[in-house]
Amino acid sequence: MPIYEYACPDCGAQDEHMQKLADAPLTVCPKCGSTNYTKKISAAGFALKGSGWYVTDFRNGSSGGKATEKKDGATPAADSAAPAKTDAATPAPAAAAPAAPSPAPAPTSSPAPAAG
Repeated sequence: MPIYEYACPDCGAQDEHMQKLADAPLTVCPKCGSTNYTKKISAAGFALKGSGWYVTDFRNGSSGGKATEKKDGATPAADSAAPAKTDAATPAPAAAAPAAPSPAPAPTSSPAPAAG
C-alpha cells in the first residue's frame, strides 16, 4: 500500500498515512479537526524486500555497475573460487590480434606511358 503525505495549513501538522489506491483522500486533520487537510505531492518510496531482486536491477551510478554492499558477509563465488594466476601461464596481450586495423596505404601515381 502506498504511503501518502498530508499537511494541515491551519495547525501546521504534517503526517504520513498508509492508504489503498482506491481509498478516498483524507480531508480532516487528526490533530486539530480542520477540513483543510490536503495530500502533498512527494516522491514515492519503495523497498526491495523478498527474493527475486538482482544486484543489476537497481545500481548505484557511481559504482560502475558493481554491487556496493554484500548481504550477510557473503562474497561472490568468482572471488573465492578463482585460482591465482601467474604471468607465465597467461599469453601476452600483444600476441593477440591487433587492436585496430592499420589504414590502407595511399595510392601512388605511376608515370604516364610513353606515346608511341
